[in-house]
Amino acid sequence: MGFLDSFERGLERVVNGAFAKTFRSGVEPLEIAAALKRELDTNASVVSRDRILVPNRLTVRLSPEDHARMQRLGESLTDELTSAIQKHAAENQYSFAGGIDLTLERDDALSTGILAVDAELAKGEVAWRAVVDIKGNRVSLRKGRTIIGRGSDADITVDDAGASRAHAEIVWDGSRAQISDLGSTNGTLLNGRTLKKSLLEPDSIIDIGSTRLVYRVLAESRGDR
Repeated sequence: MGFLDSFERGLERVVNGAFAKTFRSGVEPLEIAAALKRELDTNASVVSRDRILVPNRLTVRLSPEDHARMQRLGESLTDELTSAIQKHAAENQYSFAGGIDLTLERDDALSTGILAVDAELAKGEVAWRAVVDIKGNRVSLRKGRTIIGRGSDADITVDDAGASRAHAEIVWDGSRAQISDLGSTNGTLLNGRTLKKSLLEPDSIIDIGSTRLVYRVLAESRGDR
């Protein structure tokens, strides 16, 4: 479960053509996600029967106080917001002109609780980043093999008595991923089913012992990382 799942939705309003939120306690991550989704919907452009383009360069402007609070959440917040944007785009059959370029900026002219989003279409090459969410942490997958298990030499160590030392592996080639069970004692579940080897689809759920991992793929502009 990410940051966005832990906050309740608040009221929304549009001010001078830009999405804004007002809270006594300041802006929360879920409100930023709602603002970004609204910006995609507002700026969606039908370019053909099968293609609806939406902005992929998004800048969220925040008051100094709100910006400082969001900065303390670190890189995981940007990843969560990017995931939310991608999911919203997929649900509405939107297309991006390039990788998603999302930034949070401080705007000294804004008051606490107010946010604004600037959006534009920016052509560019898309770079894909695969990650695994595990117990509130996000781990990026490198190209090649990533071993998951209880052993100290595993690439992703699972502190779980139900996991084998080398339990499963994910192979990521930069665009697609495959997961294999490595002959573990208790087996590996993918979306509730026992597997030996399978392709991984974005947002797949992997169960190893009592530990749950979620596989995600993030679209970014080439050169972002």
